[in-house]
Amino acid sequence: MDSLHVWVTYLFILVSVIGYSLERWPIEAVAAASLSAFLLLFALFPYRDAAGFAVTSGDLLAGFANPALITVLALLIVGQGLFATDAMAQPTQLLSRIGGTAGAGAIAVVLLTAAVLSAFLNNTPVVVIFIPILTMLATQRGISPSRVFMPLSFLSILGGVTTLIGSSTNLLVAGVAARSGITLDFFDFTIPGLAIAVVGGIYVIKVMPRILTPREGPQGRVVDAGGKQFLGEIDITEEHAFVGSTARAGLFTDLGDLMPRMILRDDETFLPPFDGVSLQPGDRLIVTATRRAFSKALAAGNLTIKTLDPSGDSAEQRKIGPDMVMAEAVVAPGSRYAGRTMQFSGLRTQFGITLFGLQRKSRMARSALSEIRLEPGDTLLLCGREAAISSLKGNHDLLLLEYSAQAIPQSTKAKLAVAIFLGIIAGSATGLLPIDVLAVTGAVLMVATGCLTVGEAARSVDRSIFMLVGAAIAAATALERTGGAAMIAEGTVAALDGQSPAIILSALFIVIAIMTNFLSNNATAVLFTPIALDIANRLGAPPQAFLACVIFAANASFATPIGYQTNLMVMGPGRYRFVDFAKAGVPLVILVWLTFSIVGPWYYSL
Repeated sequence: MDSLHVWVTYLFILVSVIGYSLERWPIEAVAAASLSAFLLLFALFPYRDAAGFAVTSGDLLAGFANPALITVLALLIVGQGLFATDAMAQPTQLLSRIGGTAGAGAIAVVLLTAAVLSAFLNNTPVVVIFIPILTMLATQRGISPSRVFMPLSFLSILGGVTTLIGSSTNLLVAGVAARSGITLDFFDFTIPGLAIAVVGGIYVIKVMPRILTPREGPQGRVVDAGGKQFLGEIDITEEHAFVGSTARAGLFTDLGDLMPRMILRDDETFLPPFDGVSLQPGDRLIVTATRRAFSKALAAGNLTIKTLDPSGDSAEQRKIGPDMVMAEAVVAPGSRYAGRTMQFSGLRTQFGITLFGLQRKSRMARSALSEIRLEPGDTLLLCGREAAISSLKGNHDLLLLEYSAQAIPQSTKAKLAVAIFLGIIAGSATGLLPIDVLAVTGAVLMVATGCLTVGEAARSVDRSIFMLVGAAIAAATALERTGGAAMIAEGTVAALDGQSPAIILSALFIVIAIMTNFLSNNATAVLFTPIALDIANRLGAPPQAFLACVIFAANASFATPIGYQTNLMVMGPGRYRFVDFAKAGVPLVILVWLTFSIVGPWYYSL
């Protein structure tokens, strides 16, 4: 019966990996099937481990309460809060200037900075820091998220192997070794670690982006990737921020990305160039801009939303709530809105939606927005509450482009979101509180303070990650409790008997590297550290060489998303699939293995 459980566990893990790799079924479905198989195995054929304890369904389901999983999901919510408030705009602009005009330059600066920081900070909070920055950079530069987030995770792992504190795995190995009277100092394995980091870094930056498959967003397209221009109108009121703005050399520098096309003042019309013209209360400013520019103007309070109060009268609203959404819709052929002016379209009274801009393929009229008559094929820029925008679904007169619906950044909450985020980082870096406690608290604060709505927070949680981690931990539990992991370790030691120290070191590395991608880096480190020390003693070799082997190999968690916490963290933002990690990560595992197989024996004089 014991051998039955071990071999069936091996079989289930193999079938699960094949299921993930084929991509014929959703990752959640494969994970659920794997979990169900393990639950049935131990329910129908009860099993007791070496200590005499039964493997129960509670043990197998414990992964869904795993602190690492809860931390990742909470950090996804925190990251969404930073993105929703545009909190990373200024850091992103700074990095963009440092990195130059090319998108790859700024991305490379971020990635290399993350790798360096990971040597001196635990790599998990480092990845937390840079995910929102890379999200903004990728969006602004039109770069596929798949090309930036996996490199971030991998480089943070590579940077973390250069010092003792770079990864929790390093500290765990050092702790186990200390119980055997062997001490690892801060820079004991830095030289071979740097060799691995440099070789791996070159691959990650130069080669891996070409391997990764660009993934479209959840709704199938990237919004405003080409900078599409809309015609809009701004009413300059008494207290408007643009009052007194004066054109110099024909440009209104205070308007930012809003490009003025015409100013209407009573019966007077001003056309470009606007030299010496100042904006006054009562002016109607006709502008062209991208939807992002309109969104920023709304967030800053420079545009007003026309709403209906409970009595049905029109009212103006400057403060943007977290549920305000901007979207695009196309006027359909035969639409009842065709021929109506934008002012009397009736969208506000019927749906509670404000019409902010118009984009017309054939020509861009130079006239007051309110006087332009709609035509079939026009693209309208709409703004309203999420429920109001959703009410357009299925409308045959206005075809809502669902992929285009995006929340308006809560710019006024940016400092608050940054404060929450920095609190998490500071608390984690100083060891004040566990990262899981800080992450959950930060996620709750993001919603409680209005940086996010409950709906936005819920949508930021990736259900595929939830199911994948739960099922993976169930498989790892079965592998450990049945003795399957120990059997692999013992078999490795037996197979290497009589080989040279350099060959044993290399073979041990690849076995640990394979195990760490399925068992988890920390569990693998705990399992193999005593084995590595035993091998070193038998060979009369320096124990530091074999401890370094365990550290580097246990950190080589590049081939699966479940191997390392940072892989899970980037899986959602990068829109990765299981097979993406295998395609990009397996070559990196092989490179790291070969590098250590050359550098390790030389450095430790084996």
